[in-house]
Amino acid sequence: MSAAITSTLDSFLAPYHDTLFTAYDLAVLHQGDLVYHSATRPGLLFDFASLTKLFTTTAFLALVSAGKTSLNVPLMQVIPEFEDLTLRSMDGGQDPHSKEHLPTPPERLHETVNPIFVTFWHLLTHTSGLPAWRDVYNAAGAAPLPPDQPDPIPRLIRYGRGLNALVRYPFVAQPGEGVLYSDVGLMLLGEATARINRTPAELDRTIQALVLDPLKLNTIMFNPVSEHGLPLDATAPTEIDSTWRKRRVLGEVHDENACGIGGVAGHAGLFGTALDVAAFAHAWQTNAVPGVDPALIKQAISQQAETNGERRGLGWMLRSYQGSSAGDLFSRDAYGHTGFVGNSVWIDPEQDLIVVCLTNNVYFGREKRGIIAFRRALHDLVWKTLCA
Repeated sequence: MSAAITSTLDSFLAPYHDTLFTAYDLAVLHQGDLVYHSATRPGLLFDFASLTKLFTTTAFLALVSAGKTSLNVPLMQVIPEFEDLTLRSMDGGQDPHSKEHLPTPPERLHETVNPIFVTFWHLLTHTSGLPAWRDVYNAAGAAPLPPDQPDPIPRLIRYGRGLNALVRYPFVAQPGEGVLYSDVGLMLLGEATARINRTPAELDRTIQALVLDPLKLNTIMFNPVSEHGLPLDATAPTEIDSTWRKRRVLGEVHDENACGIGGVAGHAGLFGTALDVAAFAHAWQTNAVPGVDPALIKQAISQQAETNGERRGLGWMLRSYQGSSAGDLFSRDAYGHTGFVGNSVWIDPEQDLIVVCLTNNVYFGREKRGIIAFRRALHDLVWKTLCA
């Protein structure tokens, strides 16, 4: 690691520690080499939040590459109960922060959706018309005990209750109408991926076999405390959940829906380190994702859909032209993803540059509190230091 970038990034991070987050893990790869790595505590595991979606996507694309499914297969062919109600009603969705149900737009009051038209491509591009968020955790059962204590509700029962709710929610748009980022869609993709791999309700086994083991990503796991036996302080603490769990979240996934269905979900639940995320990103950058056809890799990181400047590949976010969390200097072809607790991974193929930043930004509360400005400044600084 060069002294110049070490000094630059150490100085940049210092003011944010204990003000924007209490823990971080930052890794930078340039031209295949690790040029910077700094962490609050070596080996500390971070809640990936929505970075989990990338691992679900990769497992699914490995199954496509193996000929076990395809992008244009309707979801109901794998999850037939998704079509049980035939024509589905529409509503305004539910606010993920206030938890309030939103009013149905007048023009949608008498509109219906045929769920048979939802394909895996729609789920991967967030164009399914499914709501961004619904309170699945309330359907799954009471809040679990802390993760170092046995949960009185078995994980598979929680999961089954949650899935029963997931397949029945109203839509908020027609399939293919536009990009609407949807946790609900990725939760369903996770179950479909597990079923295609013949491990229904056990996405963790599928991701382990198709992604983590082939890439030797040994720090990445679901449920690090309750199922892997790690101590609570092996993970970075996140938010005080004052309404549902009524405790600071530690050793368990921050996302209520992932936690409520047992900690394993297609949209959130994984924990790990920045170095392993960087290794995962490097496999994508070098067209070397085990089991995924290089042509499908290229398709996944190319624009598939765009609405109001929000550009989507297959599972991946593509750099927006204005206000991107990757800053203003990463190339137009940059791709990545963010996670609600304060995480991001961005890849600039033009400069062969990868930046992985894991934090616990929600420690002080789930308001954004400067994380977007931090991310933009970080990526611009890395690019100027290494690529200018």
